Amino acid sequence: MTLVDAVPDAVPDAGRLPFFVYGTLRPGAPNHARFLDGRTRAEEPARLTGAVLYPGPGYPYAVEDPAGVVTGDLVTARPETYADLLATLDRLEEYAPGDPRNLYDRVAMNVVRVADGSPVRATPIEGGEWRPAGPTAPPPPPPAPRTP
Repeated sequence: MTLVDAVPDAVPDAGRLPFFVYGTLRPGAPNHARFLDGRTRAEEPARLTGAVLYPGPGYPYAVEDPAGVVTGDLVTARPETYADLLATLDRLEEYAPGDPRNLYDRVAMNVVRVADGSPVRATPIEGGEWRPAGPTAPPPPPPAPRTP
């Protein structure tokens, strides 16, 4: 998934982007305490515009949709924990750079802080474009509404 228009803000911590989490890593969700507690400098509500969230096969994932908005949290790692935290999150998501078996791509995207509306470049974690049949497979459609 990619979004348009780079944000000209300064990149925090020499190129180490904050993470945008919208699934099990959000504060109060199951993986937050396990993977993020004690490793973050700041956590704040944020929105990713131009994407929608699907519940997925056991985990949520976002796909590009110009009309969509995904609600999540902007997580800034403590500088001394950034490299270890990124490696930990990559293991959690079974992500390896360039691996065709990846279920998502790690890309920098524009998110907006809820508190003041300011744009921030961030790396979304916990999903992305799920590719069950390979890199060119389209995302699955959302579940059909059930009728009684």
